[in-house]
Amino acid sequence: MTIRRIPQWVSRQAAENPDHIAVTGMPPARTEGSPAGGERRRETLTYAELDAASNRLARRLREGGLEPGDRVGLLVPKSCSAIVGLVGIYKADGIAVPLEPTGPAARLVKVLDAAEPQFMLGSSKTAAVLDETLESSPTLHRRIEVGTLDRDGIAGEHFSSAFCGAELERLPGDGLEARGESGDVAHLLFTSGSTGMPKGVMITHANVIHFVEWGVRYFGMSARDRVSGLSPLQFDLSTFDVFGAFAAGAELHLVPPELPLAPHELAKFIREHGLTQWFSVPTVLNYMARFDVVRHGDFPTLERLLWCGEVLPTTSLIYWMERLPHVRFTNLYGPTETTVASSYHTVERCPRDEQEAIPIGTGCDDEELLVLDANLEPVPRGEIGEICIRGAGLSPGYWRDPVKTRAAFPRDPSAPDPAARLYRTGDLGRQGDDGLVYFLGRSDSQVKSRGYRIELGEVEAALHAVSGVRECAVSAIETGGFEGALLCCAYSSAPGGELDPAAVRRELARTLPSYMLPMRWKSLERLPRNSNGKIDRKALREAFQQEVCDAAGAAGWRGGNGGDRAGDQVAAPGMTRS
Repeated sequence: MTIRRIPQWVSRQAAENPDHIAVTGMPPARTEGSPAGGERRRETLTYAELDAASNRLARRLREGGLEPGDRVGLLVPKSCSAIVGLVGIYKADGIAVPLEPTGPAARLVKVLDAAEPQFMLGSSKTAAVLDETLESSPTLHRRIEVGTLDRDGIAGEHFSSAFCGAELERLPGDGLEARGESGDVAHLLFTSGSTGMPKGVMITHANVIHFVEWGVRYFGMSARDRVSGLSPLQFDLSTFDVFGAFAAGAELHLVPPELPLAPHELAKFIREHGLTQWFSVPTVLNYMARFDVVRHGDFPTLERLLWCGEVLPTTSLIYWMERLPHVRFTNLYGPTETTVASSYHTVERCPRDEQEAIPIGTGCDDEELLVLDANLEPVPRGEIGEICIRGAGLSPGYWRDPVKTRAAFPRDPSAPDPAARLYRTGDLGRQGDDGLVYFLGRSDSQVKSRGYRIELGEVEAALHAVSGVRECAVSAIETGGFEGALLCCAYSSAPGGELDPAAVRRELARTLPSYMLPMRWKSLERLPRNSNGKIDRKALREAFQQEVCDAAGAAGWRGGNGGDRAGDQVAAPGMTRS
């Protein structure tokens, strides 16, 4: 069976393995004000049940007037119901717009105003934020029909559900004929925009099918696998979690959204669910390592550990590989605009040196990483350039934004086909003597301070090697003074001992020249996270910027050594501590 549309994987498994478990998860955690008592019991859906339930939803959306290409917002906490909603939208030939279930309403308004969905799928857990969102945009609730997969309907001051789970159960569960093609947009994933307006990345069915089929082949996934579902549905890593599992006929085990904040519970989840594959952003792995929650020989069923989205510090990789010698470790690389990942590197041996760089590797099938200069010409091997990507994973571009699309997806000057495109990642990299590509940070993370060009990623790499540092983030604040950018570092200490900023600075000075040492410091219990589980660098940068402004106002600061005022405790010359 040739797969042309994403939901065909579910239908195929329902025909071949109807009673096999497709997805298991916990209902959303009890919210404030909800009745106490009762345990959260694990929910499961077989492939036959998932297929029938998503068929019913697709039928209702079509009967309600959904046309191919219409958008459907999905504001449902990660759960079995959310997976039914996602598959049902695809089966109705709609475009799914997964949304952050906890808001905030101000951002949801921006996303919904841009996407202009014809339907919204909500739940009792998200009714309040949906109501606030619709209140904030009077035009939205007049054009959106709201439905829910909850058995009973949901309502707010500004909406009431047009259909509910009880109504859907009365509809036929047989399949519908697809009306679209593989090149149609499957979903919009909204990422942060530099202007403050979220950018909607268009991902097609063909984009997803290409990556998933490669991943299933490369990792040898099968129906006996039990796959983690850690990432939020609005984050592109979840695409491989969900549909990699369904393409292989495996079990998808949804990780409750609150668990990434509890490293011991994450380890317990892997053990109790007998997972064979774990896929996450490196922040989660680093967090678990720093809390030392993995025992030697732990997770006996685990076969593969994959990470993507950030750099995994080599110190953390060593921690994991030393404790899990039976596991295969693979670094994946790729932005949302190129569909989950475009390159891979499986680490063959545990690194011997904490400073050893881990490559992002080589392109997946029908994809290629290029290291280019500003004119999109290849740079010599070993030299630094911008990482660009070409191949089957490239998104069509940004939703209704041809200007940004042309800038990020220029024509490929080396290709004879005038329609061939590249994606400019904005990441710096180099090709090593081994032919593999190495990630060196963001092009916009290269700053000039006191006359020196500094790569913030290099400073972070050195910090990760400092014993006792659990996690860290380095940012640069433009001061307007002679020194240019002011380097700022936020970090948290490993359990069992709090590191003083002066001590961290002393250790850092062993490996970095003085001009690369941060001037302002924050020691935090835990670094803030964004909705994708990554370190919220924007929030940290804004906090440092505010401190610098406050210091300038309080002490007549005009540049110099970075200041150490604004009510902060002085930790060392030119350093502050929170």
